[in-house]
Amino acid sequence: MRQDPDLTRRAVLASLGLSLALAGCAAVTPAPRPSAPTATMTPASSPLPRPLPGAVPPPAPLVRPAPSLVRVPVPPGTLSDLPGEGALLAWTVDDGSSSEVLARYIRFAAETGTRLTFFVTGCYDAWTDNADQLRPLVQTGQIQLGNHTWSHPDLSTLSDADVTAELSRNHDFIGDTYRVDARPYFRPPYGVHDDRVDALAADLGYTVPTTWYGSLADSGLLTEQQVVDFATTWFLPQHIVIGHLNFEPVTNVFPQLSGLLHDRGLSTVTLNDVFTSTAHP
Repeated sequence: MRQDPDLTRRAVLASLGLSLALAGCAAVTPAPRPSAPTATMTPASSPLPRPLPGAVPPPAPLVRPAPSLVRVPVPPGTLSDLPGEGALLAWTVDDGSSSEVLARYIRFAAETGTRLTFFVTGCYDAWTDNADQLRPLVQTGQIQLGNHTWSHPDLSTLSDADVTAELSRNHDFIGDTYRVDARPYFRPPYGVHDDRVDALAADLGYTVPTTWYGSLADSGLLTEQQVVDFATTWFLPQHIVIGHLNFEPVTNVFPQLSGLLHDRGLSTVTLNDVFTSTAHP
């Protein structure tokens, strides 16, 4: 049974002591759902995490067909969860300040068939360092790419021209590197957007500002147990959950996260698995 979002949110805030603040940025409430939880993300100017040892190329992807779903048109406005009642989870992952963490996510997806949506911040070297390994999973649709701006600024503070430049430069990078169209989904850094930003993004075909309904809160450095605790709280039916490609702990608990999905009977999906759009009819 789906938990009541308001009760769940109050319980988590009480028990975890507003631990989303560990991520190191001001929390932002996704709109337009007032019950949606918040998460934080590390600004692009933050120091990059220490490179991790033992990088190895991913195995050949585990080929699994896309889930047989009746896709529906993506709704207008901000997207923060999946429609209807079901057992789907949209696991979305942002940023990319660590090439090794991205490499480990790619290996995890290839080994398990987990379906993910990566919101790309193109200024990070991770997206070129791992392009050869990631491209096959993108081409099959197992991993979907969305636009998270080129350099992770607060779009609401930029001029119209700079908002357009952030999104269009990143759009061109994704298309040139991965040969896919990331539209219509963009994730505004820190979850901050307004009518002006949305209109400028829509002019480029990015008509769906995409936030979240639950977070691993790992834009900053957490312990492995904290990551598991957040996943336990938010890996729930029809949720869009945000994670980050920045720090090692999440990659060390992939077995626990997969076990949680299995125990709860959840199937991971990309946004394109669920929704139709002009770019992806």
